[in-house]
Amino acid sequence: MQFAYTPRLAELKQRAADLTSKIMPYEDECETNNGLTPEGLAAIRDEVLASGLQAINMPAEWGGAGLTILEQVVVQDELGKLTNALWDTVWRPANCLRAASAEQRERYLLPGIQGRCRDAVAITEADAGSDPSRIATTATPDGDGYVINGEKWFVTVGDAADFLIVLAKVQPQNAPTLFLIDKDTAGVSVKRTPRYTHTFVYEHPEFLFEDVRVGAGAVLGEVGQGYDLTRDWFTEERLMIGARTIGAAERALTLAADWSRERVQGGEPLINRQLIQGMLADSVVDITTNRAFTHQVAWEFDQGADRKTLHARSATVKLAASEASNRVADRAVQIFGGRGYMRDQPVERLWRELRVDRIWEGTSEIQRLVIANEINKRGLSGLLNFSTEA
Repeated sequence: MQFAYTPRLAELKQRAADLTSKIMPYEDECETNNGLTPEGLAAIRDEVLASGLQAINMPAEWGGAGLTILEQVVVQDELGKLTNALWDTVWRPANCLRAASAEQRERYLLPGIQGRCRDAVAITEADAGSDPSRIATTATPDGDGYVINGEKWFVTVGDAADFLIVLAKVQPQNAPTLFLIDKDTAGVSVKRTPRYTHTFVYEHPEFLFEDVRVGAGAVLGEVGQGYDLTRDWFTEERLMIGARTIGAAERALTLAADWSRERVQGGEPLINRQLIQGMLADSVVDITTNRAFTHQVAWEFDQGADRKTLHARSATVKLAASEASNRVADRAVQIFGGRGYMRDQPVERLWRELRVDRIWEGTSEIQRLVIANEINKRGLSGLLNFSTEA
């Protein structure tokens, strides 16, 4: 049983930290201007390519970094320290694109890996959030293709994306299916771009699909495979959310600890006050326990553990880490006092931004249901025990 970074993991961690430090100067600009200029995004793209951390979830033979799940978690932990979700400028094509055909790979995935285009996943609808089976978007067979009609909400990176990965029900069987749709296809439009609590580097528009015609080659994977592909994506993405939130919590705690040593109140530094000490200590507990568990589950992914068990383990990671990081960020704001409520303070931005991690890719309540379902179907063993080597 090993509890130390290998030289490979240590090198990746440092490389990710170096990239993070090069992106961090863009935070204030992103907050002030509600995004970055094309020039700023291009400069970051160059830094990402120079770091070799582009498309860390894609195979090296396709041009990705080809990292294992544990290696990806180590990288995401560092990138999570960036405010304004600038970690998303270090692109990772949607995992479901691994199911792309050879033609789709050439047209969509390889350019995406190279940073020459972006994808955006369009699943959620006004009446279909945690329960994707309620989606109303349809794909009606028409000649050698389909006609798609519907509406999608919360399409993250939808403003910058070149193509969308759209979940629709193929008629008449209501077969859940993913489609690759170029954003400039006739009938695709942005209904509105809402404002959100966080200041994200990219937007989350709402899209309309009105008699959008696509060919049979637009189907990603197979007809009826939509839920399986999205479930696999959720399983890994929830683990990455866990890693990023813990990285964010570490930055918030570091800033709060430094401030508590510098800030003098009542004749002595804040860190000498027991109530402040308690908040700092509780935050250390939240970060260290969740980082260890996140790394453990990532290692289990790489060992080929049972996918259904990993689905529940990943839900456990997301639930625990996202809620713990929110507690840490809230304490950090409290330690900074009035300054902590100012948007030019990273702790304030982290506090706002971490709130969504308890919602997207499955709410905390959904994670609890996933965990409880695992207990009901397969018992507690897979949730509570270490994996056993084969």
